[in-house]
Amino acid sequence: MKFRKALAVILSMIMLATGTAIGAYAIDGVDYTITSTYEDIDWATVNQYKADLHSHSTASDGDQTKKQQIERHYEFDFDIMALSDHGTVDYGWDKETTSKVIRVFTSVKEGKRALEPLEAVGLTEEGLKYTYENDYYTQYDENGNALHQMMRVPFANEQNPTAFNNAHVNTWFVDYGNDKIGGTSDYETPIKAVDKLGGLSVINHPGEYSSARDEECYEDAYDMDSIHYQYVANKFANLLMEYDSCLGIDINSKGDYRTRYDRKLWDILLQKVVPTGRNVYAIATSDAHNPNIVNSGYTWMCMPELTNEALRTSMEKGEFFAASYYMGSREEVKTWAAELTAAGKAPELAAKLQATYETIVAEEQNGGQDTIFEFDQSAAVPKVTSVKVDDAADTITINTKDAYLVHWIADGEFIATGNTIDLDDYSDKIGSYVRAEIIGEGGVIYTQAFTLEYDGAPEAEEEFFVDLGLPATLICDTIVKALGLVLRVFGVIELAYSIVK
Repeated sequence: MKFRKALAVILSMIMLATGTAIGAYAIDGVDYTITSTYEDIDWATVNQYKADLHSHSTASDGDQTKKQQIERHYEFDFDIMALSDHGTVDYGWDKETTSKVIRVFTSVKEGKRALEPLEAVGLTEEGLKYTYENDYYTQYDENGNALHQMMRVPFANEQNPTAFNNAHVNTWFVDYGNDKIGGTSDYETPIKAVDKLGGLSVINHPGEYSSARDEECYEDAYDMDSIHYQYVANKFANLLMEYDSCLGIDINSKGDYRTRYDRKLWDILLQKVVPTGRNVYAIATSDAHNPNIVNSGYTWMCMPELTNEALRTSMEKGEFFAASYYMGSREEVKTWAAELTAAGKAPELAAKLQATYETIVAEEQNGGQDTIFEFDQSAAVPKVTSVKVDDAADTITINTKDAYLVHWIADGEFIATGNTIDLDDYSDKIGSYVRAEIIGEGGVIYTQAFTLEYDGAPEAEEEFFVDLGLPATLICDTIVKALGLVLRVFGVIELAYSIVK
C-alpha cells in the first residue's frame, strides 16, 4: 500500500508536468479523513490523571463512609474522584447530603450507618494528617510533607436511584436529582434535565438494563437478530444522537462481570451514531460499593492541570482512555492470547489468558460463566505516550509504554495488531471508525474511536423508534413515588431512624 501511495504521487507529478489525462492512470484507493479525539493534545506537556468517575459511600448503599472511600481511593493513587451516590448530589466531601428514601431502605436492611464527611483538617485511619479545601484532598507524611492531591468532581450523582431494572445514569457538574426517586427504564428524564442545565452524563453499566449480563454465552449477548437487543441499541443510539452532553457509555466496571459484553454494545452504537456526525465515548469506573473493588476500573484523563475546568474539557472532547484490571469477555481474552503468542510476547500472560478462555468456555457449556480474567495490579500499567494521525498516509500511530500489544477493532471485529495501522490495508473491513485496545501486564486501556469520513462511508440510517419503557416507568415509578410520599407525609423516615439507632 505504501508503494501504491508513492506511485500515485509520482504519477501525479508526471501528469502535472506532461498534461496527461488523470483518468489514464487512475489508481484505486480510499482517501480517509481521520478525526481523533486526541488531536489537540500536546503530548510533550500533557498530564494523565487517574480518575474514578463513579463510586459510592454510606450516603446511599456503599459499605464505606465518605472518609473511608476517599482514603481508599487516595491509597490507590487516584487524582480525581466522584462520589456518585444513588439519588444524592455530592455538594462536597465535607457535607452530610443523603437521599432520605435510600437511607431509610438501607438503614432498615443494615442498620443506621455513619456518613463521616471530611473535616477541613483531620486525621486518616492511619493517623496521617489530611486537609480538604476547595475540592482538593491532600494527605501529609509523618514529617508534614504534602503528598499528592486528589480532586473532587462537583455535583456527582447516580440518577434513577430506585429503578427496578438499574436504568442508571451518572451525572456531573450540575445540581440535579438530589433525593429524586424512581427512574425505571427512564434514561431520558435525567439526561435531558442535565443537558438543559449544562452538565454532563454517561449511561452506566448498560449490561444490567439490557440483561446482556445474564446471557450464558458471548454470541447471544447483543445479538442484533433479537428484537429485544435491537430495541436496546436503538434506545441508546437515539439518546446519544439527541443529547450531546450524554458522552457515551460505561464499558468496563466493577470487575467486568455485568459489563463483559458491553464493548459489543459500544461497537454497535458507534456504527449507528458515528455516521450522524458524533462520537460515542467509553469510560471505565469502579462503581465501588466496597473497598475491594475500588481499583478495578478507571480513566486516564489527559489534562494540562488538575482542575475541574480541565477535567470537563477532557470529558467533552474525549481526551481520555478507559482502563481496567479485569476482562470478562472470552472472545477478547481468546484473541489477545492468540496475538501475544503469534508475536512471541509475554508467554506467561498469553498462557494465563488462554487458560481463562478455556475455563470460560467450559463454564458456558455447563450453564454460565463465573470466571473473569484478572490482570496483575502490582505490574506496570500500560500507558499511551502519544497518538499521531497522518491523513495523507491514512495511518494512525499509538506510541505506548509498558504495553505488549495494540489491538485494532473496526465495526466490532478485530482487524489488526501493531502500534501503527494503515487504513488502506483494511479498507474492505472498515466502516465509520476504528478503535484500539492496549494490553500490558498491568491491565487494558481503551482508546476512544477514531472516526472516518471518505467516499462510500456508511451513511446514517433513519429508524423508527418508540420508547416502550414509558409504560414501565409510569407503572413502577408511580408505586415507588407513592411509597416515598407516604414515608414523608407520615414521618416514617424519622421513625425508622429512631428504631434503628
